Order: sequence, then structure tokens, then C-alpha cells
Amino acid sequence: MTVRVLLADDQPLVRAGLRVLMTDTPDLMVVGEAANGAEAVARTAADRPDVVVMDIRMPGTDGIEATRQITAAHPSVRVLMLTTFDDDAYVHGSLRAGASGFVVKDMALEEILAAIRVVAAGDALIAPGVTRRLLAEFAARPAPGPPPAARKALGAITEREREVLTHVGRGLSNSEIAAALFISVATVKAHVARLFTKLDARDRVQLVIIAYDTGLVAPPG
Repeated sequence: MTVRVLLADDQPLVRAGLRVLMTDTPDLMVVGEAANGAEAVARTAADRPDVVVMDIRMPGTDGIEATRQITAAHPSVRVLMLTTFDDDAYVHGSLRAGASGFVVKDMALEEILAAIRVVAAGDALIAPGVTRRLLAEFAARPAPGPPPAARKALGAITEREREVLTHVGRGLSNSEIAAALFISVATVKAHVARLFTKLDARDRVQLVIIAYDTGLVAPPG
């Protein structure tokens, strides 16, 4: 299956680098490009990509607002944010807007392509080395509180699912959760899948938001 990708970045060289690399990648295909958020929203409606690779900082409509509009209008479309290490202030807004992951611009292009595949498969991804820092930035900012349905559903999850959700909220991977709880990775995946259903979360990033919003995980420090 070929993943249809829209590239949204105001830097032509970034778009060109990804586009050239994808030309020789059979399972990824660039179906459109955008130089700002407004164009990204329009191109998503026209080109129907599976994944939008979205720069956070763009003139006019920025990546966060564009992500909010895209995920609201096209729930099946995944958005992978392009960020830099000084973009922490934008992280919490991007998470709430519906982004499924973050990659750092100075990562190898092959790693960015791998991240696109992960997000297209329905998982969420935050670049290694920045995960906990990004989550800490998110947690330190005020939150409006979870939707009533999420709060109600949280009371219906099992104690083990609550433990798994707590570890997800702290940024642990499935293998790290398995080690912490002395269970198999397959069991962790099963618990996470049930949490998606019970909490009506589209991906792991939304589970993180719920964990913080409900107070299940406290901000670091």
C-alpha cells in the first residue's frame, strides 16, 4: 500500500529534500505541497493525503491552526509535525490540535520517512530524545480539562489499564511499560488498544493528553 503524503513547509529546500527522497521510495508518494497553513488545508481537501508533514512555524495560518482544521474536517488524515528544539512553546497547542507525532528537522531524512510510515499505520510518534521534554512542556501549560466522555470513561477502565495509561502519559514505550509492570509487550499493546476504544482516543498522543488532563499524571517537578 502506498502512503499518500502532503508536504507543508515554507522552506522550499525542506520540501524538495523530502520529495526527492520519496521519489525513490515505492511505498511513499508526494501528492501535493503547500507553503503555508492555509494552502495545507486547501491541498488536503483536494489531494486527500494519508499523512500531512506539517511545519509548525509558517506565515499566515501556522501549522497548529492548519492541523486543527485538517483533523476536524478529515479525521482519517494524520498530521506529523516538523519541529526544532526551540519550538517547545508550540508543542502543547499541536497536541491539542490533533497532531499524531513530532519529528525534528535535523533528523536524517530516512528517519523522517520512517516516522511517516509509523503515523500512517495509525500509531503516534515523538522523536527520540525529545519525548519527555515535549511532554513536560505540555504538562506545564494550563489545560481546559478533558471532555466529559473521557472523564466518565476513565472511571470504567480497569486498574491495570489505569497503570498502563499512567506510564503512557509519562512517555514510556511499550517495551518500557512491559518491563515496569512485569508483563509482555503483547499484553501492553492489548491494554493500549482497549484504552483507545474506552477513552475514544485516536492515537497514543491523545492518551497522553487524557492522562495529564485527568490528573492521572502530574507535571514533572
